[in-house]
Amino acid sequence: MKAKLKILTLGATLFLLAACSDGEKEKKVEQKNKLVIAQGADAKSLDPHATNDQPSSRVSAQIYDRLIEQDENMLPQPGLAEKWEQVDSRTMLFHLRKGVKFHNGEELKASDVKFTLDKMTKSPSVAHIAGAIESVDVVDDYTVKVTTKTAFAPLLNHLAHTASSILNEKAVTEGGSQYGQKPVGTGSYMIENWTAGDSITLKVNPEYYKGVSPIETVVFRNIPEGTNRTIGLETKEVDIAYDIEPIDKNRVKEEKDLTLIEEPSLSTAYLGFNMNKKPFNDIRVRQAIAYAIDEQAIVDAVYQGAGTLANSPIGPLVFGYSKDSKAYNYNIEKAKELLKEAGYENGFSFKLWTNDNAIRRDIATIVQDQLKQVGINVTIETLEWGAYLDGTSRGDHDMFILGWVSVTGDADYGLYALFHSSTKGGAGNRSFYDNPEVDKLLDTARASTSPEERVELYGKAQGIIQEELPILTLAYTTHNVGIQNNVKGFKLNPAGHHKIYGLSFDNGVDNK
Repeated sequence: MKAKLKILTLGATLFLLAACSDGEKEKKVEQKNKLVIAQGADAKSLDPHATNDQPSSRVSAQIYDRLIEQDENMLPQPGLAEKWEQVDSRTMLFHLRKGVKFHNGEELKASDVKFTLDKMTKSPSVAHIAGAIESVDVVDDYTVKVTTKTAFAPLLNHLAHTASSILNEKAVTEGGSQYGQKPVGTGSYMIENWTAGDSITLKVNPEYYKGVSPIETVVFRNIPEGTNRTIGLETKEVDIAYDIEPIDKNRVKEEKDLTLIEEPSLSTAYLGFNMNKKPFNDIRVRQAIAYAIDEQAIVDAVYQGAGTLANSPIGPLVFGYSKDSKAYNYNIEKAKELLKEAGYENGFSFKLWTNDNAIRRDIATIVQDQLKQVGINVTIETLEWGAYLDGTSRGDHDMFILGWVSVTGDADYGLYALFHSSTKGGAGNRSFYDNPEVDKLLDTARASTSPEERVELYGKAQGIIQEELPILTLAYTTHNVGIQNNVKGFKLNPAGHHKIYGLSFDNGVDNK
């Protein structure tokens, strides 16, 4: 009996151990099906026509697809349109993939594409991206004809923009004013939950036309403080952290379980002037501030190798960039001379806006200190991201710090949105800059089919902009992510809208 009892006891113990072991395995598998991504701000809206900010686009890029996608070299590739053809200089036909399903089960049709592009042209935030389009016509269920007002060279690149993500007409209509919180796309992931200010949870789309992505759940966490994002990586609470701050990069590099991925980007950091307000409506004041700011000191102290000095609102990676545009070298005496000419020999006071971003706060502090040297008193105001975008759209600010990503890789997008008079406010021109000559150059360049002519026109526009200085571009920045070594397949997107589709966990490494 004792022998039997021992055998039974041993059997029960082994059963329990096996059960525990199986439970742990299931737990590990479950954990490996959840990818946590940290970024510096919550999305503003997941309606791609309601906003054009980076945190929102990084999430919506997973939920939606576009007619055209771009590869790592920013070259157009088939997306929801499997092929296209140029009918004439103003007309293109797009042939849609058949059988593509939206998250609500509806099949993608040409009517959805027409609805999307028509709606896009009416959006205050993104109309400039589709502004060249004159009409969109449904040829049949899977063929769409897009006609532009004039020849429009960057059309394919604009259709690859996240704002050009294809919407489902039924879902948008039913969603009404709440659609931005409950988006429906054709993308590799679907919205599951959004806790405003905290996190957005996506679940895998089981019917994605390219095949099901390996990771079941993706969580975008809002962690404004860069150091806290790095700590999240170190504690393994975060799998991928966007925008590792310069002071934390070595921490990531030195951690054996982490990798820092860093590359040049299409991004710039800039200081903007509200040209509707005195004294910033005076070119001498704007130029004086440019000369009074030591940009190299900012690049060295704040970016620590992750940025280079700028001479134009667009960088060297963007088609149409001009290396001959004017750069402003640090010159205190020149700054004082210009202020005196403008009638501000004794300086003045203003408020400098920034959002809750550590790098921008550091820039603001340095600018505050440097401008004090020429008698200008700066009060720094830090706003929450959504309020910041809304306030600068309305023109409530004096000066502000922001960044811009030339998402399409073309000068049209890098210049038109920021400087054309039709894009004042939330569409991009938060300086409220208005110059008919620049408007004409930008309009002519986007209509030209000659790359050489476009480069020449954009060069002239950059020359005027750098002289009149509605914004002072401080740096061309790199972009980076910190990533757990067991996450496989991640690649940086030059525009910053990093794709999660196809990522997986290495089964040989625990993801705690």
